[in-house]
Amino acid sequence: MAAISAPYAAYVMDARTGQEIYAQNADTRLHPASLTKMMTLYLAFSAIERGQVRLDSKFLVSTHAANQAPSRLGLKPGQRIELRYLIRAAAVKSANDAATTIGEGLAGSESKFAEQMTQMARALGMRNTHFQNANGLTATGHYSSARDMSLLGRHLFYDFPQYYSIFSRRTADAGIANVANTNRRFLDSYEGADGIKTGYTRAAGFNLTASAKRGNKRIIATVLGGNSTAHRNAMMAQLLDAGFGSAPNRVRETRPAPPQVVVERRVRRTVQVAANEPVAAAPQQGQTIRMSTSSRPTARASSVAVVTPAAINAAVERAQRAPAPAAAPPVQGQTLSASARPTRKPGSRQIETASVDEQDTRSGARPDTRPEGDQNDGAISNPGLSSSARPVRSPRSDQSASLAPAVAAPGAAASLFVQSNAPQPESLAMLNSNAPAPRTETIILASMTPEDMNEPSEQEIVSRSTNAGGRNYGVSLGLFRSQGEAEQLLLQTALQESASLGTAARQVANTKRGFQANFVGMNKETAELTCNRLSARQQSCVIMGP
Repeated sequence: MAAISAPYAAYVMDARTGQEIYAQNADTRLHPASLTKMMTLYLAFSAIERGQVRLDSKFLVSTHAANQAPSRLGLKPGQRIELRYLIRAAAVKSANDAATTIGEGLAGSESKFAEQMTQMARALGMRNTHFQNANGLTATGHYSSARDMSLLGRHLFYDFPQYYSIFSRRTADAGIANVANTNRRFLDSYEGADGIKTGYTRAAGFNLTASAKRGNKRIIATVLGGNSTAHRNAMMAQLLDAGFGSAPNRVRETRPAPPQVVVERRVRRTVQVAANEPVAAAPQQGQTIRMSTSSRPTARASSVAVVTPAAINAAVERAQRAPAPAAAPPVQGQTLSASARPTRKPGSRQIETASVDEQDTRSGARPDTRPEGDQNDGAISNPGLSSSARPVRSPRSDQSASLAPAVAAPGAAASLFVQSNAPQPESLAMLNSNAPAPRTETIILASMTPEDMNEPSEQEIVSRSTNAGGRNYGVSLGLFRSQGEAEQLLLQTALQESASLGTAARQVANTKRGFQANFVGMNKETAELTCNRLSARQQSCVIMGP
């Protein structure tokens, strides 16, 4: 729906609860003019709080931004200017070139920024708003309503109280010029008024979203389609008066819910699922086992093989009921599928249970490690895997290689080590060595003789240099003629910026030039955040580092 040239529209709400007090054409889609910059500033404040940009981040001025229609700050193409000055120019002077530069700097282009503005409007509950640019100049498809602008003004007050004071400044330093507030007449004439934004185009008429506080009441109202500045201000005064007269004195304050912005993230995941096979029964005595190399499991994109416990139990029972094949005596020259393990060398370990090493798993069959010419194939004392032992590596020296293997007598009890009186090479003797004693947990810092203990040497104190992560940073608010002035400013700032200051301590330093008001005991990030917030409120500050 296209915006129409302004009929009169108005909306009044109790800012404490968001309840409607008065509405006239409140949902009619009209040209918002420079009230658009309220959303531009809302997104700028959001980007600062997320850490996307800083107040001292410099934005590049494009030719498109510099060529915007008045009101303008006077930016030049190719110029770089800090975000803090752009915010002041957009909020106070309502500069179109500054607002466009903010949008391009945050989103890359004004069109992309307009899409973000519309998305944020939906997240805030603004149902009759659509943006096409960052400054509010008349464009097809660029519209809003009196209700939506009042809702946006309430979010500015509650969501960014640290920046809200900029809307009540009569003048501001915009970097290249000092600018005056377009709303200063209403701010000076209406008691309790502290914002927010004016707007005017021929198609929109004279617009204003204002906020005022009296006692414990705060009222936010919007006027669209005024005939002149005087008419608009007079109508706003009447609306606010009616709001203060209708709003209850005591009411439970309900802050607006934060915007529900959904960020979609696509994560590509590759899942590899191994094929589940039935569990085989344990090998029986004398049973022939054929071993082969299993294939690598393949990745399955859409299906996952699921094996239930009942299927596994059934497979185990079938394997156990199957009769074990008779072990045929080996024939001369015949290759067995699973050969018996050779006896161990003297001094080597003999394991009672069967084991499979990594090399056997890869090859699929256990290699025959008996010496060449050994024809005693039938003299295996304990056939089968259950009584075989892992072969040891052959020693590299010729002497150790000539040692005859020790054969355990049939029926002898299995032991962990086979004792031998034969001389053992060093590599084999290490197997029978005693385990090393556990290392003591005592740390010997220095060795001192009795003379040293009686007359200790002079100790040297070494101070460690602080790093960026330490709490050796601070923020200085400047010099004052009296200690009382410095302490008063520190206390006032601590109350206003308690969230950012954290556990920082107040300190007044008595210097030759005066009393310096400082916050100390901060880390670097906290000091930078605090100084940025103070600068946004026109409070001078300097970061102090180690």
